[in-house]
Amino acid sequence: MRILLLGECSNLHSTLADGLRILGHDVTVASDGSKWMGNDRDIDISRSGYDFLPSIKYLASLHKTFRTFRNFDIVQIKNPLFLDLKISRNLSFFHYLKKHNAKVFLGAFGTDYFWEKSCFDKKTFKYSDYYIGNIPTNFGTTNILQNDWSGTKKQEANIEMADSCDGIIACLYEYYKSYEPYYKNKLAYIPLPINTSLLDYKQKGNDGEKPKFFIGIQKDRSEYKGTDILYKVLLKIHEKYPDELFINMVESIPLSQYVKIMSESDVLLDQIYSYTPGMNGLIAMAQGLVLVGGGEPEMYELINEHENFPIINVYPSEEDIFDKLEDLIINKNDIPNLSSNSHDFVQKHHDYVKVAQQYLYFWNSK
Repeated sequence: MRILLLGECSNLHSTLADGLRILGHDVTVASDGSKWMGNDRDIDISRSGYDFLPSIKYLASLHKTFRTFRNFDIVQIKNPLFLDLKISRNLSFFHYLKKHNAKVFLGAFGTDYFWEKSCFDKKTFKYSDYYIGNIPTNFGTTNILQNDWSGTKKQEANIEMADSCDGIIACLYEYYKSYEPYYKNKLAYIPLPINTSLLDYKQKGNDGEKPKFFIGIQKDRSEYKGTDILYKVLLKIHEKYPDELFINMVESIPLSQYVKIMSESDVLLDQIYSYTPGMNGLIAMAQGLVLVGGGEPEMYELINEHENFPIINVYPSEEDIFDKLEDLIINKNDIPNLSSNSHDFVQKHHDYVKVAQQYLYFWNSK
């Protein structure tokens, strides 16, 4: 099949394309490479600026490029804002794709109307980026009033795309639950793809040395991911057990350098508001790191995993995070088993060729 993957989200489409090509398909990835991450793509659709002249050039370039986006068997967009344009223009390009290609699928790979709606109803999730129960998170306190999806043209466009697309794929439990009440018959959850052949696995915790706890902080997303809280608690743990652990903390460094330092650690502290491990956590697990982050029972149930639960799941409170980290320090002999189980988990559920096969099955079923 001829397949077009349009837009990028943390290397999902690039990795998926590699799996699809192994299975014999002709795949084109068109994206901006997730901006600073620089993910691989076949066609670059980056925007150079937002002033008048760069905007005109970007729009003209897209119109020229889209003339080649015809006669694909499958087109998949990452979410309703798959181009770096206003939602009305995204909708126009979506209509073009629908008109000139066999099937068009909508990715639920990030922030959109349905996910924000679920976060704000305070019922779908026991916690989210915005609320813990009925209490706003640090991120939510400064962003609740900035919900620009509900009651806007973004909401209308998101609903129109979801209504008219051939199917919707969610890459996280949270995104799946957000769409499920409205589109269950055209919705699938498919795990994030990981190419483990590019990652060196090493079982952690066998050298008898103090475990290294790794945390990476992006200045502009610290509250959004909860790494501000994780780092605060990690420092408290280190204060209580100064001779029992090392802290590897990096801040806003290039991805290649980030992955290298992470691979030399034993434990990764990642997101605290997620039910599901993200790409960063899965890459760490594939290399044998123990993940402290999102691993709720609902996620395991969704993927039919009933035996291997390697993620140290934390509730987004300082007390729970402290207790889980302290337990890991006290029981550091568990790290080797958690390490190997983490690698096995990614191999079983996230292998990029297996994931590509799941996409093909779903696309062909619609």
